[in-house]
Amino acid sequence: MQNLPGAHHQFYKCILLIIFTFGLSIDSVNAASDPETKSEELNVGELIFEHVLDAHDWHILTWQGHHISVPLPVILYSPQKGLDIFMSSKFHHGHDSYQGYKLEEGHIVSEDGSEFYDLSITKTVAAIIISIILLCWIFIAAAKSFTTNRGKAPSGIQSVIEPLVIFVRDDIAKPSIGKDYVRYMPFLLTVFFFIWINNMLGLIPIFPGGANVTGNIAITMVLAVFTFVITTINTNKGYWVHIFNTPGVPWWLKFPVPLMPIIEIFGVFSKPFVLMLRLFANITAGHMIILVFVSMIFIFGSMNVWAGYGTSVVSMLFSAALTLLEILVAFLQAYVFTLLSAIYFGMAKVEDHH
Repeated sequence: MQNLPGAHHQFYKCILLIIFTFGLSIDSVNAASDPETKSEELNVGELIFEHVLDAHDWHILTWQGHHISVPLPVILYSPQKGLDIFMSSKFHHGHDSYQGYKLEEGHIVSEDGSEFYDLSITKTVAAIIISIILLCWIFIAAAKSFTTNRGKAPSGIQSVIEPLVIFVRDDIAKPSIGKDYVRYMPFLLTVFFFIWINNMLGLIPIFPGGANVTGNIAITMVLAVFTFVITTINTNKGYWVHIFNTPGVPWWLKFPVPLMPIIEIFGVFSKPFVLMLRLFANITAGHMIILVFVSMIFIFGSMNVWAGYGTSVVSMLFSAALTLLEILVAFLQAYVFTLLSAIYFGMAKVEDHH
């Protein structure tokens, strides 16, 4: 019974998505019935990529042709111009230039072609900051609750976080790494909760949710690089012996052409690469499929008003069902990334066989 609050929160998120999707269906029907908007065709690709790609503002909605968004800080440094700091609203959604810079297809470019460094707080960066603040609040609250309830049954946020921490420790770290698992627990817990929280926030269709953090390949690449670096610096002699002189392999696979060492070295770099692509592809695909179903409302609504109404019901049901599936995928992808990282850590500790 102590886990009911978490279940209620997931239920409320599903209700929010249904309301959001129903609102989109009403807007699509109204747009289809407006003579001024009938001639406008929905660019599904632009709609989808606007959501899954990074941006210099946090778009909330478009109302009667007006874009409502949260501007984000633009921080640019040029050796010629120096440091420029201003809000992205100065670009007026790409229609105007400012301080010699302009926004083209989501990227800032210099009008005179000079080189500069873009250190801006983009939508993905802002979402990461929000998730970090949320994670700090969750774990500080859980730690205080643990201190207060020492020797008692867990309560509050502790009853949700503590089972997950024990799950990562007992079902991921211990079986995969062994007796030396404790030193890896901070990273495993951090990466598990970071991915899971950002996956869940990405399913919320309203601000401050909806950002595609773990669907950004730069983010998944950094997480995979962390796993690769930790694995490499914690290896032992036996690990490298198994790579360059694999025991039990016929000599003709090692000399004169080092076929097995080449394969093993390729595996060292392919493991983090697969980690990066798996998380990126699964999260991005989930967002895209939901957006495709939502876009069908607009497509059919532009053809016929009643077709828009009919399609909106089907699209809403499918979107709600896919969101329920995405809640499972959000946890599953965090689990898989953490589990594979732990397995790689365990594989780095190889006993040297003579």
